[in-house]
Amino acid sequence: MYAIVEIAGQQFKVSKDQKVYVHRLGEEEGNKVSFDKVLLLDDNGTVTLGAPAIEGASVEATVLRHLKGDKVIVFKKKRRKGYKKKNGHRQALTQIIIEGIVGSGAPKKAAAPKKAAASKAKGDDLKKIEGIGPKAAEVLVAAGVDTFAKLASTDAAKVKEILDAAEAKVQHLDPTTWAQQAQLAADGKWDELQKLQDELNGGKAV
Repeated sequence: MYAIVEIAGQQFKVSKDQKVYVHRLGEEEGNKVSFDKVLLLDDNGTVTLGAPAIEGASVEATVLRHLKGDKVIVFKKKRRKGYKKKNGHRQALTQIIIEGIVGSGAPKKAAAPKKAAASKAKGDDLKKIEGIGPKAAEVLVAAGVDTFAKLASTDAAKVKEILDAAEAKVQHLDPTTWAQQAQLAADGKWDELQKLQDELNGGKAV
């Protein structure tokens, strides 16, 4: 049995126990994830097509690790303008393993929203924002800023006040770019976030 599923904007042909590299996901390593946008199912020759997705079908997986892909050089040049620019980029990736494929109408499907709700209740991993380490993340969560959306809507001056008032040694941190990074994370724009972070130095604009 295999399925064609859309994950983080890309389509993959997957089967049970297969390991797949996808664009960076927001889930922590070891977490279970469920993908509902199943476009095609092949169950021993019986093919089901979605319109565009198959209602009730899902692909269940586990996050194995987060990593970066091979470095890609991006070179730009304009003739007779004296303009040359060279940048390096490493794509942020997540390796997952497919635990199972749930067909339309299977009872396991009903449990997927509960998992998503439980995961959401835990808040986001603020350490994905460059410049925020474990201590800074704890300080922000204690102050009620526990999701990317909340961080994106919090003024940098207010974040600085929270850091300065903390007992942990986080007063030296510069939160100037945190809201911008958090907004990209909240919108699921991981490629754009990675590109921005490649241009930062410890979370600060170079």
